[in-house]
Amino acid sequence: MNTLRLNGRIWLETMSDDATERFFGIGRMELLGHIQQTGSINRAAKAMRMSYKRAWDLVQSMNKQADAPLVVTQTGGDKGGGAVLTAEGEKFLAYYRGLQERFQQFLADEIANLPPG
Repeated sequence: MNTLRLNGRIWLETMSDDATERFFGIGRMELLGHIQQTGSINRAAKAMRMSYKRAWDLVQSMNKQADAPLVVTQTGGDKGGGAVLTAEGEKFLAYYRGLQERFQQFLADEIANLPPG
């Protein structure tokens, strides 16, 4: 028998009467982390080899679904535009990072309990 492996992903969804929509997962966690580091949606998108439009759409989706915006942007000015995580964005980023760590530990624990092949 081949070696068994356990794998999975975890994400947060929002639910309404007629639809379920993905709110936060590992890709969005990465995007927010890059925005936090770079202060820019554009630079965050480049770091992830993602189009600016895709990154912008993901930020807009998260902001729309959350109770308060996760990212705010500034346009123009002497130093140009930029983007920063709000307190709500920081909260979700920290929560999801912890959730991801706990999920990875769960997978490791379950792998240790797999019956021998």
